[in-house]
Amino acid sequence: MLNIMEVHETNQMIEQEKLDVRTITMGISLLDCVSDDLATLRTNIYQKITTYAKNLVSTGEAIERDYGIPIVNKRITVTPISLIGASACNDVDDYVKIAQTLDKVAAEVGVNFIGGYSALVSKSMTPTERLLIESLPTALSVTERVCASVNVGSTKTGIDMDAVALMGRMVLEVSKATADTDSSGNSKLVVFCNAPDDNPFMAGGFHGVTEGDAVINVGVSGPGVVRTALEAARGKDFGVLCGTIKRTAFKITRVGQLVAQEASKRLGVPFGIIDLSLAPTPAVGDSVGEVLEEIGLEQVGAPGTTAALALLNDQVKKGGIMASSYVGGLSGAFIPVSEDQNMIDAAASGCLTIEKLEAMTCVCSVGLDMIAIPGKTSAATIAGIIADESAIGMINQKTTAVRVIPVIGKDVGDMAEFGGLLGRAPIMPVNQKSCEAFINRGGRIPAPIHSFKN
Repeated sequence: MLNIMEVHETNQMIEQEKLDVRTITMGISLLDCVSDDLATLRTNIYQKITTYAKNLVSTGEAIERDYGIPIVNKRITVTPISLIGASACNDVDDYVKIAQTLDKVAAEVGVNFIGGYSALVSKSMTPTERLLIESLPTALSVTERVCASVNVGSTKTGIDMDAVALMGRMVLEVSKATADTDSSGNSKLVVFCNAPDDNPFMAGGFHGVTEGDAVINVGVSGPGVVRTALEAARGKDFGVLCGTIKRTAFKITRVGQLVAQEASKRLGVPFGIIDLSLAPTPAVGDSVGEVLEEIGLEQVGAPGTTAALALLNDQVKKGGIMASSYVGGLSGAFIPVSEDQNMIDAAASGCLTIEKLEAMTCVCSVGLDMIAIPGKTSAATIAGIIADESAIGMINQKTTAVRVIPVIGKDVGDMAEFGGLLGRAPIMPVNQKSCEAFINRGGRIPAPIHSFKN
């Protein structure tokens, strides 16, 4: 438990430095809901989720009141729906009906998002997995709280380029289906390589098949706390800098551990992991970009940005692991352009480019996140972006992801408005040279030589 000194420090971090627990996420297995009758399956899903999650939101709110710790989101993840719906779904509309059931139950229990409208196709696709992927444009346009993800590659299996090509087309179709809201449907869709089973952050969260019947995962944040701590280390050497970040990450993670254990006890659901990711918001003072600039950059995207991010990411993990034995999920610095005011400013000024962001993803555990691109971008180019990011993850044995938003009707120089936590983003230029012949080869990029460790 926290001692009195830590309580004082925690209060200061909450009141002055925007510390929060970004999410309490309940993972729920739907494996026992499977039926070959769609109506029965939907009833089973509804009953299972409401049984476990009926008190999730009220419990989170009670912990907020009792401890004074802001908990921004309460969320649910479920077993990948491509597995759960395989016996009952014969067409795209069947999967859309399951998405609507998930949306209904999420609204009734009061969570912000429900993740797990997902398919894991890192080696190849079954017909039913293809159906789920093809349902994404409709499913994400007729629901509000459903989040989707598709894992197209891994270090062990290589990259399924047929799935990559298909996802390039689906991302564009999702944008068209939600064009009236600046193509915001893609804010709820992530394409992964090496997706973790226990990710509490949306839109990529799902309840892995290796997990138990239910689990509580917590995502902590706190870029504002790290930035404030680093003010005292200005001009100091890298040893002092690293020590400051580690100590701060330790304190942030202790808060998350307290919330996770309390939620687990009150809900009667086992505690799973704490995700240490630094997740920004559009609010001034709650920015990963500000942290990087406090380290010594004039603006995010300047030379040295990748090195600064590598240092930040590593020290956050080292400090967090000392505070909790159960660290998992993504546990990296999120660098979403739309959700971080300093990143927005850097992208708008041209200092931060997609190519620089791609380089930065080599040293953090997330990927190209919430990046708005011209609506005229081709499906093949989007697939090429996904393939590049997947290759980084596959070769480096790390999680990478792509959440790009081709904004229909907008071009470079325009601004996309997503609202709330999702913020706003400048439309960033994309290399216009074609990769269509490469994407259309079909088949699979083989796993790298260092994947063979059995």
